[in-house]
Formats: sequence, structure tokens, C-alpha cells
Amino acid sequence: MEGNIESTLSELGIDYRFYRNIKNKTIFRNIKPIQQAKEEDLSYCSFDDDEAVSLISKSSAGIILCKKGVEGFIDQYGQRLRDLYLKHEYQQLVFVDNPRAVFIKIVNKIYPKNVKSGVSPTAIISATASIGSDCYIGNNAIVGEECKIGNNTVISDRAVIVQNCIIGNNCIIESGVIIGADGFAYERNKKTLELERFPHIGGVTIGNNVEVCANSSIARGSLSDTVIGDGTKLDALVHVAHNVIIGRNCELTAGTIIGGSTTIGDTCWTGLNSTLKNKIKIGNKVIVGAGALVIHDVPDEDIVAGVPAKSIKYKVTSDKLFLMAGQKQQFSDAKT
Repeated sequence: MEGNIESTLSELGIDYRFYRNIKNKTIFRNIKPIQQAKEEDLSYCSFDDDEAVSLISKSSAGIILCKKGVEGFIDQYGQRLRDLYLKHEYQQLVFVDNPRAVFIKIVNKIYPKNVKSGVSPTAIISATASIGSDCYIGNNAIVGEECKIGNNTVISDRAVIVQNCIIGNNCIIESGVIIGADGFAYERNKKTLELERFPHIGGVTIGNNVEVCANSSIARGSLSDTVIGDGTKLDALVHVAHNVIIGRNCELTAGTIIGGSTTIGDTCWTGLNSTLKNKIKIGNKVIVGAGALVIHDVPDEDIVAGVPAKSIKYKVTSDKLFLMAGQKQQFSDAKT
């Protein structure tokens, strides 16, 4: 593999600047993490200020994508700091707005996704189900009654789409995922104390460009549908209970549990092993900290953490939290 950083960035329409234009140092032959990269490798650094100084100065990478603000930081502190940054004579720094986002685009361009299509002979597809064009249905996958799968969608090995599910275009459902099973809802008989199951006659509606990672579960609605909006991504081992509504472009990291009939707005992020109680409302652009237990409604653009979760928005003094959540610069009034 060989690439030219200058032509690649131009083809992608990305604004960039070189810190110093070393002759012939626009070519890279591999892509590596910044700590492991060598002279022929392309890498990136998402930090700034002192952390960027430390990381870049220790790296042997030939080309490093950096934040534009780092250039001003180097110039501000003069030649000594410039020498620290540019430890190796061959090293080229390339300044862009968001190094991680640019790095992702470059990797996806160089390593295009291997698109699967077709239906495995071991897959089980109901006669009442419909499958769109250019889909892949993997080994031992099940697509149940009255399910509709959009175009270019992947249902991976051993995934189970139980019943009454609509999955949009360009979705990825990974191995071990179960979508459309009954939710957990019972009514106790006062006399016998026995539990009687609440009927589930709803379904699951999943938008376009949604990804559900391995061994997650999404219950179908009891009377109305469970809904997941366009562009939302669910990490492994996420549980979405019945009647939940999740907006567009949310990120639910591993171990997130969402109780029944909870509503989540657009562009939200939930941390590892966080729990959202049933029947609460989460606004747009909300960050839920790792391990948090959310038991009350959360307004738009808030940051909550702890057990029980409370707002910490005005205690945040760094932008690293926003960067981690992929939502930097979306919280206009947070203290940074």
C-alpha cells in the first residue's frame, strides 16, 4: 500500500497545511497508531498543547495529522519547542481541523469496505419477510415473520430478527443480535401473586445507516413500536427495552441499558455500562457518563454522571469529554 497525503487530502476535499514541506515527505506506505508508527507510516494526534507535544515528540511517524491549533502553539513557544515537536528530520506535520475524522476518511478510502451480498444457505427467512437488494444474510441468521429488510443491509451470522421488524437501508446487524423479541412486562395477580405477561403486539422500526454490534438486544414494542433513528450506533451488549424511542445519530456504548418507554433525543452519547430508567425523557445532544444511573429526565445539551446521575455540565473544565463523545463544539454554553 502506498499513498500520497497531499493528493489524498485534496481528493477528499479537506483543508490542510503542512508545517514544513520536506522534499518527498508526502508519501506513506502504512497506517499505524502514533506510538508504533515509523518513518514510512501515517498517523494522527487528536490532542493539543502539552499532550500533543509529548505524544508527537516521542513518535517516529513520518506523517502526523495534527490539529490546526497545534501550529500556533509551536510558533508561540519558538525554536526550542519546534525542535521538540520535530524530533526527526523526516517528520512531516499536517494541520487539519479534526485529525481523527480526517484519518477515518483516509483509512476508508484506502481500505474500502468489503461489501457482502447474498443469502447463506443456512439462513432461515420467513415466507412473509421481504429482503431488499444487495443485502447479505449470514450463516444461521433468522429473519422472521412480517420483517422487512432494506437495501444494502447486512444481517450477520446468527443474528435473529424475530418478527414485525423494519430495518432500513445500509444497516449492519452483527452476530448474536436479537431484534424483535417480546419485552419484559408483567402484571401481578393480587390474589394468586402470579405474573401475567403483558401482550406485545408492536414491532421494531430501525432507520437507515444504523449499526447494532454483537450480542445486543432490541425488544419489540408492547402496543407501539420500539424505534431507532437514522445513523444511530449501538455497541456490543446494549439492551433496548420495549417502546423505547431513540433519535438520530446517537452513540450507545457497550453495556448501556435503556428501560422501557424511555425516549432519547438526537446526537446523544451514553457511557459504558450506563443505565437509563424506564419512562424518562433524554433531550438532544446529551452525554451520559460511564456507569451512570439516570432516573430523571435530562434536558437538551446536559452532561450527567453518577449514581443517581446528576448534571455535571458546569463542572467540566476540559473539552476532552466532548472529544471522547464525538460531540466537540456542539455544546455552545458548556464551560470549557
